[in-house]
Amino acid sequence: MKGIILAAGKGSRLYPTSLAVNKQLMPIYDKPMIYYPLTTLIENGINEICIICNPEALSGFKDLLGDGSRFGIKIVYKVQREPKGIADAFIIAKSFLRKTDGVTLILGDNVFYGASDVLRQAFLDFSSGATIFGYKVHDPERYGVVEFDKDGKALSIEEKPKRPKSNYAVPGFYIFGSDVIDIAENLKPSKRGELEITDVIKVYLSNDSLRVSKLPRGTAWLDAGTCDSFYESSSYVQTIEKRQGVKIGCPEEAGYRNDFITKTQFKKIVKQMPDSDYRDYLKKVLKNEEES
Repeated sequence: MKGIILAAGKGSRLYPTSLAVNKQLMPIYDKPMIYYPLTTLIENGINEICIICNPEALSGFKDLLGDGSRFGIKIVYKVQREPKGIADAFIIAKSFLRKTDGVTLILGDNVFYGASDVLRQAFLDFSSGATIFGYKVHDPERYGVVEFDKDGKALSIEEKPKRPKSNYAVPGFYIFGSDVIDIAENLKPSKRGELEITDVIKVYLSNDSLRVSKLPRGTAWLDAGTCDSFYESSSYVQTIEKRQGVKIGCPEEAGYRNDFITKTQFKKIVKQMPDSDYRDYLKKVLKNEEES
C-alpha cells in the first residue's frame, strides 16, 4: 500500500500567517505540521509516500523532507496548481499509484494520537473497498457525518449537514482500494467546483464495500487548519510530550521502530543533527533501548 499526504491548500483560514508559508510547514509546537501525518503513515507501515502541495511550497517541502531516506522511506512530490478537492489527489498521483493494491490518504493538517491499535488493525484487515474512521464530536455539523444503523453499519454520509444524523465525524484519513482512481476520474465537480471525498465514499457505500472504524474514547484528532485549532494542537502536543516524555510526530523514530532504518543508520542520522531537544530525545530513545 502507498500513501498520499495532501498539503496543497491555500491555508486561507490561517490568513495572514499563511501568506508567505504553507501551513503544513508551520510548527505545531516543536515540529513542522507535516511531521504529524507523515509519522502516522510511517507508524502504519507505509514507506512509499506522495506529498501533494502547491507550486510555491514545493521547494520548502523538498528542503525539509528530501527523498525520505532519513526516515527509511521513499517520498515523491506532485503539484496541485489550484484547489480541486481532496479526491483530485488520486488523479494527480495516478502515476505514483501504479502497481499498488491500495492507497491511504491523510490530510496534511490532521494530527492523530492515541489510536495506534485501531489504525493498525484497520490496515491489517484491509483488502479492498474503503475504510474510513468515525470520531465522536460535539459539533458534527462542521464535518462529514456518518449515520449508523443499530448494528453499527454505515447507512449514509453527509457533508456538513444542518441536521446531523449522528455525532460521528469523518476525520481526514482514508484507506481505499486501487479502484479509487477510476472513481475519482468519473466524479462530477460539486457546486463549489471541487471533487469531493464524500462523493468517493458514497460510491463505496452504495457498493456495500465501505467499512467505518470508530476511533475509541481517549483518541485525539486535531484539525490544525484554523487559528484556534492550530494553537490547541500545539498546546496539546506540548502537554503530552512534557507529561509522558515521548514525542508525537517523530518520523525518524517511527522509521526506526518499523525497521525501515537500521540501528546503525538511526545512530548516524541522530549524530548528524544539530544540538537540540529533538536530537536529545532521539538519543534517549537509543539509550533506553540499549538499557532495556
